[in-house]
Amino acid sequence: MRNVIIIGSGPAGLTAALYAARANLAPLVIEGLESGGQLMLTTMVENFPGHRDGVMGPDLMTEMRAQAERFGAEIMSGDVTAIELGSQPFSVRLGDQVEQTKSLIVATGASARLLGLASERTLMGHGVSTCATCDGYFFRDKPIVVIGGGDTALEEAIFLTKFASQVTVLHRRDQLRASKVMQDKAFANPKIVFEWDTELAEVEDVDQGVVTAAVLRNKKTGATKELPVEGVFIAIGHTPNTGLVKGQLDLDDNGYIVVGEGTRTNVPGVFACGDVQDHVYRQAITAAGTGCMAAIDAERYLEGLE
Repeated sequence: MRNVIIIGSGPAGLTAALYAARANLAPLVIEGLESGGQLMLTTMVENFPGHRDGVMGPDLMTEMRAQAERFGAEIMSGDVTAIELGSQPFSVRLGDQVEQTKSLIVATGASARLLGLASERTLMGHGVSTCATCDGYFFRDKPIVVIGGGDTALEEAIFLTKFASQVTVLHRRDQLRASKVMQDKAFANPKIVFEWDTELAEVEDVDQGVVTAAVLRNKKTGATKELPVEGVFIAIGHTPNTGLVKGQLDLDDNGYIVVGEGTRTNVPGVFACGDVQDHVYRQAITAAGTGCMAAIDAERYLEGLE
């Protein structure tokens, strides 16, 4: 019988593990197939406090993992295949193995939606990004392209004009989905230009290991052209990883876990932290903050049981 099981090993899950371990709860972390979360896809992280000269994303996650283990967190490889929250204790299944726990912290994160190009995966962190606030600083005075037509895409495009020499917004239709306020701001910004009815066909140059151009395809004519850019920002949304808890925890219209006070879900003893419940900020530091909150909430819940 476990006191607390944490599902997910990004900044939220590992911070929860650190706090739970220091509270002598002997937490079990099930790290999932994407060990370390979205920071494993980034290169230099310059906005995580305490790292004046920046830190590589995978290095930061390695340190967070080691710190949690130092205080007694147990980290298990593997992917959770099912969760049963209908009765106490909760059951967590990994293949043929079943773990039982008095409390559960869900830190499964969210996955940035990608276009499905091999080149975008290869060049992720080397000019391709899914987070303007994380990576915009690296594109000072450089031309970049933003993919998408919703509020998120325009927010990213407007933010990136602080750094980039020019921001080209690629949209597959001839009008945007974004709110009128966001559209007005974007149209009024002299650094933003639009390519309508256009999709990203390829990111160059995989052989060089850096982004040198975006190959654009017009959806109406099929014609392609090469746009010299040094950054490609994919802004077509995120998908919260909530498949395991669907039908058991309350989710909002976009599939994110709904939390009440602190990190509490609608099931007593189940807590949610990080990007799986946050569609607004989506930063490593805010994820870590809610991981801390979830561990404290779980500790207080367990004290109440005793």
